Amino acid sequence: MENYTAFLQELENQEKELQFTEFTNETALAIGLFLIDKAKKENKKITIDVMRGNHQIFHYSFDGTTEENDQWVIRKNRVANKFQKSSLYIEYKLKSENTTLEQTHGLPFAEYAPCGGSFPIIEKGKGMIGTLTVSGLTGEEDHEMVVAGIRANLT
Repeated sequence: MENYTAFLQELENQEKELQFTEFTNETALAIGLFLIDKAKKENKKITIDVMRGNHQIFHYSFDGTTEENDQWVIRKNRVANKFQKSSLYIEYKLKSENTTLEQTHGLPFAEYAPCGGSFPIIEKGKGMIGTLTVSGLTGEEDHEMVVAGIRANLT
C-alpha cells in the first residue's frame, strides 16, 4: 500500500464514527450473534471475542478454529488496549514508519500482534471501554468483520 496516510485517516474516521451511546452485555451478545450469522453465511471459520476492560463478556469459536486463534485474539487485544486504536491502525502505522512494536516500544510480537482484527469499543463521553476482536481470516478481513459487527449494532 503506497498511501499509508489516507488509509490511516480512514481507520481513524472509523473509530470516530463507530461509537456507542451505550454499550451493554446485550449489545455484546447482539454483535456476537450478528458475527456468527455473518460468518456462517460466508463460510468463514473465526473466533469472536468481546471484552469490557479485562472482563470477557462474549467469546465464540467456530469448529475449525484452534487455541491458536485464541492466542491471536489475546495478542491483538493487547495492541488495541495499549494504544487505544484498532490493531489494523497500529499495523499500518508501524508499516508507514518502517518499524516494529519491539523496536519502538519494546513489545515482543509473541505477546503483542499489531495485525488487523481488534477494534476499540468506544462509548461516547466515556472513551474506550473494551474491545471487539476477530481472528481466523487475514488481518484486513478480520477488521472488516469487526467493523461490520459494530456498524450493524450501534446504539
